[in-house]
Amino acid sequence: MDREAKIIRTSVEAIIVNILLVVFKMFVGFLSNSIAIILDAVNNLTDALSSVITIIGTKLAGKAPDKEHPFGYGRIEYMTSAIIGAIIFFAGFTALQESWEKIVNPTAANYTTVTIIIVAVGVIVKFVFGRYVKRIGENVNSDSLIASGQDSVMDSVLSFSTLIAAFISIFFHISLEGYLGVIIALFIIKASIDIIKDTVDSMLGTRTDPELVKKIKEEVSAYEEVHGVYDIVLHNYGPNQSIATVHVEVDDDMTAREIHGLTKQVQGELYQKLGIVTTVGIYASNSEDEESAAIRGELEKIISEYPEIIEMHGFYLEKEKKFVSFDLIFDLDCKDTVTIREEIKNRMAAKYPEYAYFIILDTDYTTSELIDN
Repeated sequence: MDREAKIIRTSVEAIIVNILLVVFKMFVGFLSNSIAIILDAVNNLTDALSSVITIIGTKLAGKAPDKEHPFGYGRIEYMTSAIIGAIIFFAGFTALQESWEKIVNPTAANYTTVTIIIVAVGVIVKFVFGRYVKRIGENVNSDSLIASGQDSVMDSVLSFSTLIAAFISIFFHISLEGYLGVIIALFIIKASIDIIKDTVDSMLGTRTDPELVKKIKEEVSAYEEVHGVYDIVLHNYGPNQSIATVHVEVDDDMTAREIHGLTKQVQGELYQKLGIVTTVGIYASNSEDEESAAIRGELEKIISEYPEIIEMHGFYLEKEKKFVSFDLIFDLDCKDTVTIREEIKNRMAAKYPEYAYFIILDTDYTTSELIDN
């Protein structure tokens, strides 16, 4: 079964389960006059609605690329996750209002053995089903399913709290309905904010997954001709839809035909093993040359004095044209990159004045720990 079919099937199952829970909990809530159970039922209703939105979003995201959207519609899944987060937030805010009213104007709940059993069954069903949905979401890389699964697990915990409140009401005749409702509402609101934040982060673009970067580096570094792998950037166009760029360092005496063959092999292997379309850039290396090695050694010595610099790569000495070029990756917290670059340039010029220095300020798209490794 393909990814889209799994997401839709799981979402349909979620709709059925949540609708059944809504019916039972609404019945129990009104029968026992429990605002906490009623709000729990409303929360299940929003879960069912979230699943409907997930299905719609998945179908739209699966549309083929067209002239207006050559990268496809995959990012629609992020939009549906944001909508789900907004729905959950609205449900939480409404629950907060209703619960506060219950605190101001309290009414006693009337629990029976049947209502207790139904709530207990609901707790078990939501917990087990929530874990199931989340696991499927992680397997198919669906933020919407993961969000729904997390919400279901949270619902089971909150439903369990209503069960505790019921026992307290029965045995101690203390009504905690309104207060419990406020706690449930705040948990729901927090969960919605987390979902929205994660979705916005995905839309804005976060650091490339270190594990995926590590796999790419391992695959590309395995080629004998490759002396270094740098500047790995993944452009995300939806879950499981990524386009990558990567630079490899090779000897400067490789022919165009040899470079062409290497890049095609790299592209084919990354697509076959990781499902990633990759553009491969080239850094030429002449570090075996005695003068080149000496200048590079001096440069590395100077750079070691700047903890803000994570890495130097792409070093190349052009003897005939009398210039040295290389890239520097700075920690993103560093605000004086230009100043440091000029300092390094001046220090190198003082040591080797016959060369001009072209330094590109690069960006740390992965993590410094991964680069160091």
